[in-house]
Amino acid sequence: MPGVFSGSYLDGRSASRRSASIRLAASGLEIAFEDGARLWWPFREVRQTQGFYSGEQIRLERGSPFPEILLIDDTAFLASLHATAPGFGRRFHDPRRRRARVLLTVGAAAAAVAIGTVLYVWGIPAAAGMLAARVPVSWEERLGQAAVEQITASRRRCVDRERGAAVGAIVTRLLEPQPASPYTFRVTVVDDGTVNAFAVPGGQIVLLRGLVERTRTPEELAGVLAHELQHVLQRHATRLLLQHASTGLLLVAVSGDMTGAMAYGIESARVLGTLRYSRHLESDADTKGLQMLLAANVDPQGMIEFFETMRAAERSAGSTVRYLTSHPLAAERVEALKQLAGSQQREYRPLLPGRDWTELRRVCGG
Repeated sequence: MPGVFSGSYLDGRSASRRSASIRLAASGLEIAFEDGARLWWPFREVRQTQGFYSGEQIRLERGSPFPEILLIDDTAFLASLHATAPGFGRRFHDPRRRRARVLLTVGAAAAAVAIGTVLYVWGIPAAAGMLAARVPVSWEERLGQAAVEQITASRRRCVDRERGAAVGAIVTRLLEPQPASPYTFRVTVVDDGTVNAFAVPGGQIVLLRGLVERTRTPEELAGVLAHELQHVLQRHATRLLLQHASTGLLLVAVSGDMTGAMAYGIESARVLGTLRYSRHLESDADTKGLQMLLAANVDPQGMIEFFETMRAAERSAGSTVRYLTSHPLAAERVEALKQLAGSQQREYRPLLPGRDWTELRRVCGG
């Protein structure tokens, strides 16, 4: 019979289903059961909750909070409903618009992915950069101290007084010509054979023993330190930490809560250990670091030679060299440093004259 469809009825109070015949009328649905019982559902009381996509079972509901339910498998039902009761058509899905709905859904999903990509690639880094420029120095210092304590919790700090003083003298030489900084710089050397170093928010630099021992001259270590000092001064480390850390840490940064900063020391240490600076930030630290060397009258060739040594070692040394993992060094960066250094033709004042660097670089003893 035209306008009559088969379906299943659930009363909303039990899990049992009853087979039903559904007849379409101009103002509602007449539902007939095998035992002769009948129900009337006015369209104004019916809502469609399923059946908007191809292959999906049609589901109609009436009442609440435990609605009666009709389930209909025949996809022609909705088309017949729109033809029989056009006045109520807006309440129910029109299968003639199904293709447009699919295209709209796909388009919305693509737009969401595009927006998410834009936010991830540009929006989040931009927001982290603006926030990093405004967080209090005291917050950075407390966060940095908490992170260093976590980093050194399972590894020994190297506290050899004479050798540590030599590293400190290099930092002092680099900072002397610089404008006054709000940071109090501290260098921590950790007894770890991995070749790596990283900047920590708030004026701290962490050197791993393997990197210090790999340097051949104090000028090479000065190049690494100048690069890392610039990551601190330009707040690169703070920016990347905020960019990669959790929402909780972002909220702590906004509020300036120093207690919260301490609480996030564990997360900060984890994030700092996996940070990978962008090419732009690395080039910025390169250029400003080399300028720092020149201002301190330190031969910038040490920085260039160390980076070239790292590039060669990365191809052969394997897991013990991690410096270029966190500090990706493209060939053009080395060439840019060579050009900048080559434009300076002068004599440089040596670092630590009269001292045996082969001995001093063994900062962890042995």
